[in-house]
This record gives sequence, C-alpha cells and structure tokens, in this order.
Amino acid sequence: MQQNGVFDLLKMLELSIDESFPIIPGRYVVVKPKEIETLIDRIYASLPVEVQEARAFLRRRDELQMEAQQKAEKIVADAQAEADRKLSEADFIKAVEREGIRIRNQVQEECEELKRKALEDADNIRMQAAQDALKTKEGAELYAEQVLTNLEKNLAQQQQIVKNGQVYMEQLRTSSYSDYDSAYASSSNYSMK
Repeated sequence: MQQNGVFDLLKMLELSIDESFPIIPGRYVVVKPKEIETLIDRIYASLPVEVQEARAFLRRRDELQMEAQQKAEKIVADAQAEADRKLSEADFIKAVEREGIRIRNQVQEECEELKRKALEDADNIRMQAAQDALKTKEGAELYAEQVLTNLEKNLAQQQQIVKNGQVYMEQLRTSSYSDYDSAYASSSNYSMK
C-alpha cells in the first residue's frame, strides 16, 4: 500500500513540474518550491521502513566515510607536518653543518693567511737582522782596523820614544863615560904629579 502511495506522490510531483512555467523550454522551469518540498517530504514518509532504514544506514555510512576521510586527511596532514618538521630540522641541521664547514674553512684560510704573514714577517726580520749583523760586523771590523791603526801609530810613536830614549841613554852613557874618563884622567894626572 505504501508503495502505491509513493507512486501516487511521484505522479503528483511530475504533474507539479508539468504545470510549472517554462523559461527555456526543455531546459529550465519555474516551480513552486514549497509545493515540491512538501511532496518530497511526503514521499520520504511514505517509503517502507526497510528503505528508510537503508537510507539511514547509507546516511550513516556516508557520515562514517566522511569521518574516516577526515581522519585520514588529518593523519596525512599530521604526517606531512611531521615530515615537514623533520625535513625542516634536517634542513636546519644541514644548514648548520654547511655554516660550520664555511666557518671552519674561513678560520683555516685566516690561519693560513696569518701563518703566511708570520713567515713573511719572520723572513723580513731575519733578512733585516742579517743586514744589521753585516753592518755591525763591517762597523766592528772598521772600528777594529781604526783601533789597530791608531795602536800601530801609538806603538810606532812609543817605539820611537823608546829608541830616542835608548839613543839618549846611550848618549848619556857615552857622555858619562867620556866625562868619567876625563875626570879620571884628570884625577890620575893630578895624582901622578
């Protein structure tokens, strides 16, 4: 009986559409929404209990599918967020590692530059020290030569003084002997008389 009622209601729906005002024939019509909604509600109410249960079951199935879909999307979104976070952490770690390598390379380059500069400065200091030592040696040799030359002159002068002294002493001795001899000779002549 209910099935006949459903068919009767569907027939009324068809009539309501047939009686509607066409805007574009065969495509669009103007209907009375309230009348159509009422007929649809009555059709649902006239459906057998099994169909209503099946419909409720399908609705529940759709809701469960929607919930499952939402949960799946949330799981996928969470997994994607976690993957992004881990990827971000990995990228951050890689960036830190790259920065560490860059800093290490920069420090090594700076150390190499400092080492090169220190070696260059040491070479310059060594060359300057060698030049200074050579100048000092040359100056010392020149000074020693001057001292020896002056000493030689002084020695020559001293030697001359010594020779002059020796000559003088010899002259004195000779003169003394001659005076002594003369005195002795005079005194001898005197005593002989």
